[in-house]
Amino acid sequence: MIDQIESLVGAEVGVSDWFEMTQDRVAQFADATNDHQWIHVDQARAADGPFGATIAHGFLTLSMIVDLAPMPSVEGVAMAINYGLDRVRFISPVLVGSRIRARTKILEVSPIDGGVHMKSEVTIEIENSDRPACVAETLTRYYG
Repeated sequence: MIDQIESLVGAEVGVSDWFEMTQDRVAQFADATNDHQWIHVDQARAADGPFGATIAHGFLTLSMIVDLAPMPSVEGVAMAINYGLDRVRFISPVLVGSRIRARTKILEVSPIDGGVHMKSEVTIEIENSDRPACVAETLTRYYG
């Protein structure tokens, strides 16, 4: 198992399909987190605001890593767990109606008791933008 993942250090392991950020998803996230700031939920007011439209919460964008970020396929893995994050930056806002995707690169791999600890860089890109929405170092543990 560790040999399979170690061989991927420094490599990009994939890019997801594009995903549209909808107002409905932003509203559901606002309800789930009690973050109803107008830049996320008030379309009329946000149209006159700094971004010209409502935007996704930064933490909503970050949470999309779970669904979007490609991870390596490793034989012999009984379980993979999210171990946390080392570094997260929200570079650009995700306007409602825009499309995002995730790009994953493996940064580090080390053995742990019963498995492997992996650090990846996940970049959430915005379609037709030179700047990403978010760059995060994710930590994953694979157990055999």
